[in-house]
Amino acid sequence: MDDLLDFGTILLVVSAGLVLAIAVRLLAARVGIPTAGLLLVVAAVASDLVDRLSTILSFQDVQRVATLALVVILFEGGSKIGLRRFRGSAAPILALGIVGTFATAGLLALAVHVLLDLSWTASSLVGAALAPTDPAVTFSVLAGKEVEGRSGTILEGESGFNDPVGIALMIGMIELATHDDASWLSVVWEFLREMGVGLAVGVAGGVAIAAVIRWAPFPDRTLYPVAVILMVGTIYGAATVAHGSGFLAVFVAGILVGDIRFEARRAVRAFNAALGELGELATFVALGLTIDLAFIGDEGLWWRGLVIAVLLGFVVRPLVVGPLLSVMDLTRGERGFVVWSGLKGAVPILLASLAVVAGTEYAAETYGLVFVVVLFSVVVQGSLVPTVARRLGVPLEDAPPPAPSPQ
Repeated sequence: MDDLLDFGTILLVVSAGLVLAIAVRLLAARVGIPTAGLLLVVAAVASDLVDRLSTILSFQDVQRVATLALVVILFEGGSKIGLRRFRGSAAPILALGIVGTFATAGLLALAVHVLLDLSWTASSLVGAALAPTDPAVTFSVLAGKEVEGRSGTILEGESGFNDPVGIALMIGMIELATHDDASWLSVVWEFLREMGVGLAVGVAGGVAIAAVIRWAPFPDRTLYPVAVILMVGTIYGAATVAHGSGFLAVFVAGILVGDIRFEARRAVRAFNAALGELGELATFVALGLTIDLAFIGDEGLWWRGLVIAVLLGFVVRPLVVGPLLSVMDLTRGERGFVVWSGLKGAVPILLASLAVVAGTEYAAETYGLVFVVVLFSVVVQGSLVPTVARRLGVPLEDAPPPAPSPQ
């Protein structure tokens, strides 16, 4: 009986929390602020006011919630791009995803070390955590919008591709920070292994999903969404067990199956979109509950985080992304839009939590700094995306409804 009561309590708290998150989502839409920013603030304030909330989830729990959400979001994001759109923008996506991520991490680490007088280890962890953009925020801001030209595809592709790169980089940096015998070769090896295995598993998984939806019709159409999401979970698990990037694997699989037309395509997309939305809400609530606003204030992390946010958004990203896009077939407005819209979100906070769990130097402060940067990115940059698009002459219109699937 006590077990049933405990389970009922957990179900009550989780369900009520997500209902409140949906209410915040509606409020955010009314005031024109991306949901992620408002959820982070509300959850962080709640955890400071109610001590029990700050201990209800461990960092490992938060990492699991964020991982499950990102698996769905990345697959859905990849399938939204599709192979045809990816081919047309592969060069800038790969340039920003690989070169851009490493260059951003290195340049930001240098700036943090020089301006904030942090050690090279702490500066490198901050740089690695903040290098990738975030698919949950990017897809959310661009959801239901159609961006003329290739800039929308580049942003979505960058946010999906640089997450696996950023995670591999962060894992390598943590190895350097916590093992005396580790070297930069371990970072390179970690990156190559995770990318290679993830890519191979993703291609094989995408081919397998395509074969199932084409050649194994189900008697009940409602089984398609369930079957697809279970195969996506299998792809992530297989890549992770093989010491590869599960995130890259599901993103690649999504790209490969994105253009396939089949009977239950709309049902699958709607199911994945709903799961992704739920996962985004749960992730930002969970991340917000781990934030200690009092600690951030006591340690003076607000002004330091704002310095980093301004450096990242107005100096580092333009210096890195501008030259990489200068050789691409894009207008000046499209390049400026891509530079502005490199939004930070759940992934940087997730990466910072890896440093906390590993017990690295300056880990708690790094977590607080990353939160401040993410909050600035989401609230300021994210809210201004439509305005920036309009000023730069990049059409950002409501996307037409999808065509019905063939019967």
